[in-house]
Amino acid sequence: MKHEKYYDSQKEATARYNKKAYDRINIIVKKGQRQIIKDFAASQGKSLNRFVCDLIEAEMNKHKETE
Repeated sequence: MKHEKYYDSQKEATARYNKKAYDRINIIVKKGQRQIIKDFAASQGKSLNRFVCDLIEAEMNKHKETE
């Protein structure tokens, strides 16, 4: 099946790119919290990842302003 091979090769290429271009941070939350946070992020028009990254950036910027 040609289509499946293309999909697999594209998936592998994407994984290689992501490994090279991005760092991963894993966080642990209580059971059920992930969905609550994800739903809230969606209500703000953001993905869970974008929501967390924006919060981190905002907190870091706030800290810079007080220095």
